[in-house]
Amino acid sequence: MDLLIMGLLAAACASGLVLFRRKTIPASRHNPPPSPGKLSVIIPARNEERNLPHLLGSLRSQTVQPFEIIVVDDGSEDGTRAIAERYGVKVLAGMPLPPGWTGKNWAVWNGYKQASGDLIAFLDADVRLAPQALASLIAARERAGGVVSVVPYHHAEKPYEKLALIPNILGLFAFTSPFERTNPMKGLYGSCILATRKDYETAQGHEAIKSELLDDLNLGAKFMEAGIPVTNFIGRGMVEFRMYPGGIRSEVEGFGKGAVLSTSRLDLRTTLLVAVWLIGLIAAEAAPFVLAASWSLPLIAGYVLYTAQMYYFVRYTGRFGRWMPALHFLSTAFFLYIMLYSLYRVLFLGRVAWKGRQIEVGGRKR
Repeated sequence: MDLLIMGLLAAACASGLVLFRRKTIPASRHNPPPSPGKLSVIIPARNEERNLPHLLGSLRSQTVQPFEIIVVDDGSEDGTRAIAERYGVKVLAGMPLPPGWTGKNWAVWNGYKQASGDLIAFLDADVRLAPQALASLIAARERAGGVVSVVPYHHAEKPYEKLALIPNILGLFAFTSPFERTNPMKGLYGSCILATRKDYETAQGHEAIKSELLDDLNLGAKFMEAGIPVTNFIGRGMVEFRMYPGGIRSEVEGFGKGAVLSTSRLDLRTTLLVAVWLIGLIAAEAAPFVLAASWSLPLIAGYVLYTAQMYYFVRYTGRFGRWMPALHFLSTAFFLYIMLYSLYRVLFLGRVAWKGRQIEVGGRKR
């Protein structure tokens, strides 16, 4: 019986290795990359005074300088606009949100309408770039064709931020799973997207998904529908972010707004393997609480196995501290709370909260 339990846990743990691929962005060997064209960077920003200096400072140090940087101030109530102006970039005041649009989609769309580049990079305000990041992204897009996006390396500082370990690993699974390569609903990661103007317009850009809460996932599907390849990378060494420095409430709201809805976009095989990995993880994490049981030994072995895997995954996921990968049951509990919170918001309230807005699951703002 012990051997059977250990075998099942080992198989569940191994499903994570099937889902995960070390698809980092290759460093560009050309500086600048061949024929990059004019690059426009569009940054939607709502109450981002803490994050913007990191991003705008890193853009100044790029080996390939953007032709233009456009910050769209999406109704901020802090110093977002003043900080953007201090860096000398173009700042757009957010236009009133029309019916049928969500806030970020409207902000990005207005930025695009003011952009003139041949290439367009959409960056969230919490992103931070290594000096070679834009050059490497341009080169990667040239090789892959179509549109590319990056899952940033998560820079977690405070204890509550480190609870995001499991949600971040699951996010990597969703974007690196081999079963997503041919998924017609293959999504992008919205924090860092690079596309040609031509491809973006062919897919009808953010106007085509104006009411969608999961803007990045649905935008990727629009590119796929238009016959434009979608390629996702891991950002380690090139692109990182600090997701929720504003407190645990913003972290819960941020993960909760798409936790339930995003699962419907995945290939069924990805979903099943993620479920197997999670079931094995939760079973192994029961080990500290069943030490007196006759089957505690295989659970302890499973816990050790999963812990070793966590230390491997965090090399590509983010900085979560020395101990969080070993105490991963804390992050699993946080993830389960996120899922319950998301279910409550989506199924019972029919809306989610994000950055001071109440957004209907159908896309309308309250």
